[in-house]
Amino acid sequence: MKIISISSEYIKLDQFLKLADCVPTGGMAKALLADGAVKVNGEAEERRGRKLYPGDKVEVEGCGAFQIAGPKAP
Repeated sequence: MKIISISSEYIKLDQFLKLADCVPTGGMAKALLADGAVKVNGEAEERRGRKLYPGDKVEVEGCGAFQIAGPKAP
């Protein structure tokens, strides 16, 4: 499982998919979600605007499994 750190309180799912290098564009993120290829905390997710917070786990078919982490301490 890869750890993806975010510097804000949350990140939207479509932005996360681009950050994690699963898709190059928002349009491709929309298609991936429509295909049911994304799970958030073990449940299928289709909403691009779903807010992800530190501790959430995301599984993407063909890309891998990820966990959201908050900002790293200095």
